[in-house]
Amino acid sequence: MSRTYYVFSPGRLHRQDNTLALELQGERRIIPVEDVDHIYCFSEVDLNTRFLDFLAQKQICVHFFSYYGHYSGSFIPRETQLSGFLLVKQVEHYLDRGKRLELARTFIEGALHNIRRNLEKREYEDICQKLDEIRESISKTTSIEELMSLEAHTRKAYYDFWEEITGWEFGGRSKRPPGNALNALISFGNAMMYTTVLKEIHRTALNPTISYLHEPSERRYSLALDVAEIFKPVFVDRLIFRLINLNMIKESHFDTNVNYVYLTEEGRKVFVKEFEETMEKTILHRNLKRNIRYKSLIRLDLYKLIKHLLGEESYSPMKVWW
Repeated sequence: MSRTYYVFSPGRLHRQDNTLALELQGERRIIPVEDVDHIYCFSEVDLNTRFLDFLAQKQICVHFFSYYGHYSGSFIPRETQLSGFLLVKQVEHYLDRGKRLELARTFIEGALHNIRRNLEKREYEDICQKLDEIRESISKTTSIEELMSLEAHTRKAYYDFWEEITGWEFGGRSKRPPGNALNALISFGNAMMYTTVLKEIHRTALNPTISYLHEPSERRYSLALDVAEIFKPVFVDRLIFRLINLNMIKESHFDTNVNYVYLTEEGRKVFVKEFEETMEKTILHRNLKRNIRYKSLIRLDLYKLIKHLLGEESYSPMKVWW
């Protein structure tokens, strides 16, 4: 089974015959290409077009992060799962105002349910009741802007409890740059979720640039943003709570400045290790009646989305039951 490789130190990646060679300071590793699923680069890495062409042949994606752990972009090989018919249907659902709104609502409903579940498990009954009221408003929205506003209200109400849940200073969401350690964890975790969804989309015939909740734009895979909304509360937020509450991540894991806070290399290693292990965990699927890995839930949701676009079955996003 192929796996994801993470590069945390400066070095060079290149092709050596039919393998990948990773050269770091004082270390050289030969990696069989069949063993590689995806590559994450969290440090400066030299590579050339011959190497990228080799990755494209093998359908291996590479995700790049800045020195501060901010997501910079991805190298995505040319699609092999092409479907002109599905592409037409994706565009059709974007251009039809009613169809787009219907899909956008389902993404918000899925995200809201999963956020609510995180609060319900901690017995925050008042905020759960408030979220129920927001959920009832979703079906009454008549525009994407209204939906985005509901999403923002939901997130704000949710984040109001993060200091209580974690015991860490928060004070609201700040992104570019993160203003404190909790915001740094959220930004890094969301980037990991976005790239995880993106690589799953790449394995389907879906076009990642055509989205329904987030506006399609230049140079971004906005469908990954739509789908990631559903999974962030389950795989990122819960992981952050666990890392902090179990004292697995500490102040020493952050680079703190008067203007920003970012995870250090060691902090990123802790997060990535736990994130990877979380995604490999299995759970008994209620409908399939068999154990599947957490990360497979993303692929299943994408297949459901494809069925919706093809008119076979209405899309119902993953709603956490555990």
